[in-house]
Order: sequence, then C-alpha cells, then structure tokens
Amino acid sequence: MTATTTAPLGAPQTLPQGQATYAAGGGVALITLQNPPANGYSHAMMRDLDEGILRARFDDAVSVLVLAGAGEKFFCAGADIAMLDAVTPTFKYQFCLHANETLLRLEHTPKLVIAALGGHCVGGGLEIALACDLRIARRNSGKTGLPEVALGVLPGTGGTQRLARVVGRSRAIELMASGRLVSYDEALGLGLVDELREAADDAAFLAGVIDYARSFCAPHKAPLAVGLIKRAVQSGLEVPLEQGLALERELQARLFASSDAQEGIRAFVEKRAARFEGR
Repeated sequence: MTATTTAPLGAPQTLPQGQATYAAGGGVALITLQNPPANGYSHAMMRDLDEGILRARFDDAVSVLVLAGAGEKFFCAGADIAMLDAVTPTFKYQFCLHANETLLRLEHTPKLVIAALGGHCVGGGLEIALACDLRIARRNSGKTGLPEVALGVLPGTGGTQRLARVVGRSRAIELMASGRLVSYDEALGLGLVDELREAADDAAFLAGVIDYARSFCAPHKAPLAVGLIKRAVQSGLEVPLEQGLALERELQARLFASSDAQEGIRAFVEKRAARFEGR
C-alpha cells in the first residue's frame, strides 16, 4: 500500500474518567483504552469511550476512528471482574445497559472504525472489537475469544449477538459455550479479524494501522461515502431488504449532492485521479 503523507496525531488527551486517551490528526482519531495491567473495562472506561466516540463524531476533521489498548500485552481483557464482584445486581444491569448504548453509538457513527488488536482481546474486549467495522491484529501478539461461561454468565455486552452475525450461529454457540480462546491466525480463518500484520513491536503495529486508516481519508478517498457505506451496511442488514434498499437510496441521494461526488465523477470523465475534500 502507498504510504500516506499527513499531519501526525496530536498529543494524547486523557479523557474525563482517566481510563482512556484521545488523540487526533490527519483525519484519524485514536482512542486508547488505559486501565493497567490488562485494560479491563469498567463503567469509568465505558464513559471515557463514550466521550471519545462523541468527540470524534462531532469533529468534521475526523474521518476514521482507531481503537487500541495501552501496552504490549492486552487490547482489553474484558470487564473488571473485581469491580463486578463488588457492585450490586442493579449496578451490573445499568453497567451493561450503558455499555450496550456506547457500542451502538460506535456502530451508528457514520465514520469508519478500526480496532487495532495488539495483545490479548478477550471477553468484553472482543465485544468492543466486534462493534468496530474492521479488526486488524498483530500476528502472534495474543489470543481472542469470549470465555464468560467460565464465570457462569454469558457475553453480556453484545457478544451473543455480534459474534453470531460475524461467524454464524453454530460456530458462535460453540465458541461461547466452550469458552475457548483462539490465536489470531485461527481468528482470521473464522472471520473474527480481517487482517493480520507483522510488526517488530506494538508501536510499529499501531503506526501501520493509523497509516492504513488514513487511506480512507481525503484526499485518497471520499470520507462521506466511506461513512455512509458503513451506515448502509450496519443499519440495512437489520431490516428487510426493501427497507434496506430505501435507506441505500436516501444515503446515495445525500452523496450525489456532495462536492466529493461531483469531483469523483468529473475526475473519472477527465481520466485523472480524484482529489477529495470530505464535503
């Protein structure tokens, strides 16, 4: 792939709850989960993730979101079990509800979302990754799966629904009922991850993913079209075909009215490369 030439990411900003950071630049927003030692997610982390998603959604300069985990060993090891042991059943319910709402917000944001999986991605970590549009993993950096059955519970942050949509019903049931973890090589074959990358370390891996994310930004791609392709698929597959086609037509009408569509069509006619501006 041709390397992109764009502005570097800005300095990371710690989000309000202190369990994630946010940095943006060159069309990409990077949200990094930070809760040592395993980036286990809590309500505080979900609130930070929610804040980061909204910040990127309202920033016209951001076209693609990248989610990563701090450190070399974990993207995210799932929910903070000690926290779950200490809180009431009512809190657990509200915690799961807010997590569901946050991940739906991620799916519904009309901007491409890429999960950069460096290190283990298990339990709720995989549930977060499944809500992303693309999952890129660093080869041999860890394992992935939904082992909640070992705790006597089910994957309760969208895992039962999203995993089945990705790998099919029977395979999803087997993976969750057994609770087994798989290598990223096996995950690639299952369709759990979309690409494996070799990298000397996590920093090099993340830099490569951010460079890849920028290939979906202006001037290389029309980011409005990329975002609405995502919306057409994410929403269209949840409704009957006729309604999905109606949604597709409405989104297409919005794109036909954009400057980028005019530039793309004109460039094709003039036999030159298009230079998109994201509007």
